[in-house]
Amino acid sequence: MDEVKVSVYRVIGRITKPNLKTSFQKEVRAVKPEDAIEETYKIIGSKHRVKRFHIRIDKVEQVEPEDIRDPYVKALTLNEE
Repeated sequence: MDEVKVSVYRVIGRITKPNLKTSFQKEVRAVKPEDAIEETYKIIGSKHRVKRFHIRIDKVEQVEPEDIRDPYVKALTLNEE
């Protein structure tokens, strides 16, 4: 069976709700960039009560383990190796 490689992605975007306009950076662990985008939609949508059409994803980039900023994601990633 093939081993699945989980990477860390930094998703950069903005929320453009009529009463809330802000930018965000979110680091998530995922297998593919598409999965990272989906996870970001779920997190931002539930935390800020924002519909998907109010969330704009500008950039998705893979992050090396030493460049991870989120302490929770960094701990998960480093403990896995």
